[in-house]
Amino acid sequence: MSIKLKIDGHDLIAQEGETILTVAKRAGIEIPTLCHHEELKPFSSCFICVVEVEGMKRLLPSCSTVAADGMIISTNSERVRCSRKVCVELLLSDHVGDCRGPCQVNCPAGIDIPGFISLLARKNEEDAIRLIKDALPFPASLGRICPRPCEQQCKRICTDEAVSICFLKRYIADVDLKRSEPYVPSTGGSTGKKVAVVGAGPAGLTAAFYLRKCGHDVVVFDNHAEPGGMLRYGIPAYRLPRDILAKEIDIIRKMGVSIQCKKSLGRNFTLKSLADEYDAVFLAIGAQQASDMRVEGEKEGGTIPGIAFLDDVACGKKVWIGDDVVIVGGGNTAIDAARTSLRLGAKKVTILYRRTRKEMPANDFEIEAALHEGVKMEFLAAPVGLARTADGIKLTCLRMELGAPDASGRRSPVSIKGSEFILKPSAVISAIGQSVDTACMDFEDNHLKLTKWNTLNVNPDTFETSQKGIFAGGDCSSGADIAVTAIASGRKAATAIDQYLKDEKVTGEGKHYLHLMSEKSEDVPEEVLQMLREKADAKQIMPELDPSMRKKNFEEVETGFTYEQAAREAERCLSCGCRSYSSCTLHELAVKYEANPERLAGKKRSFFIDESHPQIRYEGHKCIMCGSCIRICSEVKGLDALGFIGRGFSATVGPMMEKPWAKSTCDGCLKCVPLCPTGAISLKVTAAEESIARMQKGLDASKVILEDKREESKKGELGHVKNV
Repeated sequence: MSIKLKIDGHDLIAQEGETILTVAKRAGIEIPTLCHHEELKPFSSCFICVVEVEGMKRLLPSCSTVAADGMIISTNSERVRCSRKVCVELLLSDHVGDCRGPCQVNCPAGIDIPGFISLLARKNEEDAIRLIKDALPFPASLGRICPRPCEQQCKRICTDEAVSICFLKRYIADVDLKRSEPYVPSTGGSTGKKVAVVGAGPAGLTAAFYLRKCGHDVVVFDNHAEPGGMLRYGIPAYRLPRDILAKEIDIIRKMGVSIQCKKSLGRNFTLKSLADEYDAVFLAIGAQQASDMRVEGEKEGGTIPGIAFLDDVACGKKVWIGDDVVIVGGGNTAIDAARTSLRLGAKKVTILYRRTRKEMPANDFEIEAALHEGVKMEFLAAPVGLARTADGIKLTCLRMELGAPDASGRRSPVSIKGSEFILKPSAVISAIGQSVDTACMDFEDNHLKLTKWNTLNVNPDTFETSQKGIFAGGDCSSGADIAVTAIASGRKAATAIDQYLKDEKVTGEGKHYLHLMSEKSEDVPEEVLQMLREKADAKQIMPELDPSMRKKNFEEVETGFTYEQAAREAERCLSCGCRSYSSCTLHELAVKYEANPERLAGKKRSFFIDESHPQIRYEGHKCIMCGSCIRICSEVKGLDALGFIGRGFSATVGPMMEKPWAKSTCDGCLKCVPLCPTGAISLKVTAAEESIARMQKGLDASKVILEDKREESKKGELGHVKNV
């Protein structure tokens, strides 16, 4: 008997006994579910599949509601979406686990950190190189100069020390660069579209790298004699050797990107001329204009801007600074200027900073390096006047104390009355900040808009400016920031530019839901802390040149890990993150319905892992109690290896009599694995295996690996668990 009904405005025919979900699926209408499977009877445990039926007061689960004649059904109304969102948030509210390792989440470049470290630990350097360099154009450079936001979130800091992620990235990249033919990422087929990139710094070159991978023709223009931007002209060679940077840029050239140097915006071409000639333009001109100290006599006294000082040294120009140098500032530029001054022969180098060391924005490891080399630091001190006298420079300073917090949250320095003191240095280098030089841009012709901070006003998601077809990223839109952030903006902008060139809706990379086990290290579950204590292992120390020798030249200070050190350090990685991330239905729904689990936050599940089975890992803290694994084992296999244990909130899923999985009646068929919507039941897959599968077969690595394991299982290549 045929039944007529309407779903989302479509007139459909159902057969007697068919559910709404079955009819909708046949018509190509998607209804999400977390507990339904064709081999199983409807269970209605998740209530994600609810629909609205005209005339019914409550929403009905489509998986178990039989279609009736004359039904008018809505599968995606506001009421339905709201209900599904609440269901997802409830499921996530007690979920314990990391979608991605905290290190990867905190990496602006989004590198698959557990993946490449796992590959390295398994001596698979070839795939580790590919994994990194398909996602990042400057691994060797960043491995030297990045302030390591990834390491600040490493779970190991809860009990010992973070994994040396940056040094491992550097090791892999250096191995590749030393080969006769370093790895060059592949590029897509030509699209016939042309993009102009202005600025060959980290943001511009990264955008060029990704745009070329998409198949677009890219030309990069830069006003310097060599490409690299702040990587070449703002970071001293003892931190980033020029040959390393040059080799990484050469790989971008080999991909087909044209880089034209000594070409300046505003002098050799205008923004309008680029917009007329190219299909899109990406501005990455940086923030290379030094900020003034704003003290009396600064202009007449002849202070040296820190950025200009480092630029001149990088270009090989002769710079006279004398024996006694004072640097004003507390950021990385100040530290670089101080250490460079020592290498130019200064006998005494002092950094003046108006707050304490705790508030210094410079990387702590860079501060330590400067102190080891003999740089003096004068905290809670600030210049108020500068004059050139017959005896030289007279720098008038005041002692400071910390008052109330400023807009950034740092305590504001307040001068102490009567604390004046005088310094008589041979040179004063100002390193208190940088801004964007916008004089090169023809604003009236192109209608570009600036923010109140004099940076280019861009859409934060797409990096579009106020002029169609013109995008901007890096320091010129964010203000002076670290290189890895500029690299991230170049990647994100390239995604948006690619969408624009394809006449797609320009949305950028979009927002991704990422569940974390804990936001702060002090909130990590005790069970995890105990595991970390049991795996405590001292980190490898990066070999360095002796401080007494290195300050006499510009040779690289950190000499790099040996193979043995890299292998030992890679073994320290815990491979945090979910191996089922790419196939997790709960994650997919969290993104779709913009879930906020904190809205319904409450007690969390207990952290529990059973790895006794040779093929399967069970993580009880990820289970949503949908029952699919229990039912497939009982209804289809007839084994009853699994069941619900306990009652109420503390209930869990596991083998009968709370045995380890290896002692259950499981025969290793793996049917339960693809049914699990959260990865609570998953294959024993390493981060390395997942990453290789994703590189070779696309994003849905878990399904690829599962099929491979099933084939092995059928052939008897994987040992099944025998009945005990």
